[in-house]
Order: sequence, then C-alpha cells, then structure tokens
Amino acid sequence: MATSIKIDFKPKQVTKHLLSALPARARDILVARYGLGTQTTKVTLEAIGKKYGITRERVRQIEEYALQNIRKSDVFKKEKTPFEELAKAFKVFGGVAAEDELLEAFGKDRSLQNHVHFLLVLGVEFKKLKEDDDFKHRWHVDEHASKKIHDALRAIYAKLDDEDIVAEGEIINQFLEHVKELSDEYKDKELIKRWLNMSKVIGKNPLGEWGKASSPNIKLKGMRDYAYLVIRRHGSPIHFREVAKAIAELFGKKAHVATTHNELIKDKRFVLVGRGLYALAEWGYLAGVVKDVIKKVISKHGPITKEQIIDKVMKERYVKENTILVNLQNPKHFKKNSDNTYSIV
Repeated sequence: MATSIKIDFKPKQVTKHLLSALPARARDILVARYGLGTQTTKVTLEAIGKKYGITRERVRQIEEYALQNIRKSDVFKKEKTPFEELAKAFKVFGGVAAEDELLEAFGKDRSLQNHVHFLLVLGVEFKKLKEDDDFKHRWHVDEHASKKIHDALRAIYAKLDDEDIVAEGEIINQFLEHVKELSDEYKDKELIKRWLNMSKVIGKNPLGEWGKASSPNIKLKGMRDYAYLVIRRHGSPIHFREVAKAIAELFGKKAHVATTHNELIKDKRFVLVGRGLYALAEWGYLAGVVKDVIKKVISKHGPITKEQIIDKVMKERYVKENTILVNLQNPKHFKKNSDNTYSIV
C-alpha cells in the first residue's frame, strides 16, 4: 500500500512567498530549474543559458546564489513551520527515503511534487544523496541511520548470487542483522521494504520475492521467466497447459498454450519429465528423452538389473514401466548381460 503524507500548509503558496525575496531573473531561473510554474518539466542549465545568452556554468552560479539568498532572507525565517512539518513527515520513512517515493507520498500531482522538492532543497535539515550505480536519488535527516541503512543494503547485495530468489521475510531478517545497533523505531518491516526500494541493484519480482535486480528471476523479460516462477512456486512437475493458465492468473499476462510449450522446450532450466509435464532442472531431474535417461542411469551406476533401471528412471520421469522396457529392449542402445543386468551398447 502506497504511503500517504498529509500536510497542513500549501507548498505552492510557501514557494511563491520564498521566491518573492529574489530579483526577477534569479526567480525565473529557479522556477524553470525546479518546474515551479505552469511548465512542470524541469529545464536544463543549457536551455536556460541559451534563453539568457549566458553559459551553463553561469546559470548554475545564479541558481546557487538564489538558493543562498532565500535561506538568508527574512521571508525564509518566517516560514519555519512548513520545514518543521516536512521534517516530521520524514518519520514515516524512518528518516531516510527514496526521492520518488517520498514525493509521491505528498500526492500524484507533478506540480505539487516539484514544489515539495524545492522546499527540501532549501531546507538545511534535509540532505540529498544523488543517484549512483547502486542507489536511486534519496534524502535523509539522520546521517548515522542513513549510513547504517546504506551499509546494510550493500552487505545484502554482496551475498546474493545471480539466480537467488529470497522470500520477503528472509531478506527483512537479513537487513535486521545489519542494523542491530539502531533503535527499535528503525526495525519496522514496512520501513525496511521502503529502504530496499532505494536500491537499484536489489529488486522484487511480481510475486514479492527479492534478489538481484538484474536477475531474470526478478526482472522478468519473457514467457520463460514467468514459467520458471510458476513451476518453482508449484514445487513439483506441472503440465504446460497449467503453466500457461497460472501465468495468466498470477501475472495477468496472456500465455498461449502452444507458445508456452515451445518456450519450455527451448530453455535448459526446464526438463520434460512426462507427457507434457515439466520440472525444473535445478531439482535434479536428468535432461533428455527416456532413452537418454536410461543411458545416464547405467553410466552412473554401471550394469544394473531391469528392476533397478525402472526404479531409478521413474524417479526422473513420469512414465509407464512399459515405456522404459520398450526403450531398454532396443538393441541399438542397450544389451542384456548374462547376469540379467543391462549395459550401454
């Protein structure tokens, strides 16, 4: 469920009041840079520079000068309440929040979000950490907690293998192991899920399971990836028709039966273990048709009896005994020894 923050002040009125402390050009530059006017798209330094016939660097300097002058103004001193209210709002996020999630908590309106963002930039108590390879843009009001949270996220990612799928409860417990010294207010499950969402390298799949964001088990790209999660969730061999049905039910994706079957055939993650029945290769099932399975069984165990072969093959395939016997009697592939055992030709 999305977080919602209610505030008692009107951000647009507050920013209008604060901007009144600036000369016209500086005010116009901030309005353009932060999307505070009728145009909510934020304008680049280069575009503003072209408008005024000045360099990109000069625009940046004017922007910084304007922000500093607002902070030094009498108008800013009179507007303490909105900043105090914003600081309290951070408690909903445990003092640390991804920028997109934080702004959305104030409402879906892009203009409103821009005005709140501008106030965060102005407020001396709010610290922004810019997007990097590992994390999204994020804000904090607690330096110590922020460091611990970031360290925990890095440690969790370092232990993940490329194909790992971790249940939400388990990844939350892993996180808690890394923040033991923080106060109990930081050990809320909903807070931890929000902090996990700050990471660009840790992600969650549609079933609520976590892993590396780049993993096909987390960032699903096609029918095969959806099929893998369906079969894994089922926990035992399942018919391809049921796989297609489950993909539609769980993920809301149109899965044609024939297409699903073709995708399962092509992917080494899946093993055909019966008529239309598929299992995951990682469960230990041998790949190949019944003849191939018999060969692998004999190769592994040496010459063994018909009964032993049937027993071992049926652990790998959902087939009738007669199907195994028909394959075993093929002289091109197998021979019966004098001691009633079978070998590979």
